[in-house]
Amino acid sequence: MRIGIVGCGLIGKKRAKAIAGGRLVACADTDRSRAEALAAEWPGTIALDAWKPLVESPEVDLVVVSTTHAALPEIAHAAVVNGKHVLVEKPAARRASELEPLMAAAAETGVLVRVGYNHRFHPALQKAKELVDGGAIGPLLYVRGRYGHGGRIGYEKEWRARSELSGGGELVDQGVHLIDLARWFLGDFVEVHGFAPTFFWNMEVDDNAFLLLRTAEGRVAHLHASWTEWKNLFSFEVFGTVGKLEITGLGGSYGTERLVHYQMKPEMGPPDVFTFDFPGNDSSWALEFGEFLNDIRTGRPPSPGLADAHAALRIVQEVYEKGRSQR
Repeated sequence: MRIGIVGCGLIGKKRAKAIAGGRLVACADTDRSRAEALAAEWPGTIALDAWKPLVESPEVDLVVVSTTHAALPEIAHAAVVNGKHVLVEKPAARRASELEPLMAAAAETGVLVRVGYNHRFHPALQKAKELVDGGAIGPLLYVRGRYGHGGRIGYEKEWRARSELSGGGELVDQGVHLIDLARWFLGDFVEVHGFAPTFFWNMEVDDNAFLLLRTAEGRVAHLHASWTEWKNLFSFEVFGTVGKLEITGLGGSYGTERLVHYQMKPEMGPPDVFTFDFPGNDSSWALEFGEFLNDIRTGRPPSPGLADAHAALRIVQEVYEKGRSQR
């Protein structure tokens, strides 16, 4: 599988290192020096300063799109129209409506589009989903998720702080990961409540997001994403009728990835505790890419795909719209 990457920043570099089973043949970035630096690591790879020649090239089978949010749907759409499979980074667009032409094009051409919600492929979350699907903690009740960091000097001047490029702040950045994980465990949400204020950073977008979501069956997700966490944090808890799963850490600055399974006893009281640690490097990017190659080989619809991204962005949009009306 011949891979082209559009967007050669931090995420583009991560994607290039995780294409096991594929071969990087082209990379493009508006900053040509970044494309050249990435291409230099892969002998025979060409570097471009424009994305159109890459998505139109007959030498490319699959396009990875890792640009600012504003450019994601346009580039992905062009790649699909040209018959390329696409891995587009989350959130795949700024608004749900921007995804609809892409969804229609993918359905018409039959090519596959996967959305880069790599958190589903962290081993602790994979193990948690396996336990839930196996009935280890019984029917689910609710989930509680927290995710955040503290930014850095000059964060308010970066592209994420500009709504025309990002579509929003922390809710669109890390918040959509929490939404996607909550949907993965609980299903679709029919009731959305939330706030997306700006507490600290001098920017036009939100630096915190607080969400309360409910499914048609009454299951609830309580989520908080923050750019004022100060100490990097990831915590995701899944509660069932006979147990609880607690996932913490994502490796690196977020701490060792860990899953703790609290299993209630028939007599209740203190639960039995089972701990699974997942030290080492973040393998989620490679696992996700490998899953996409399997999608392509078998013709299986990618999960998460465009419908998942659309559902997450509809929740984001509803929170933002309610916030504007309240102001």
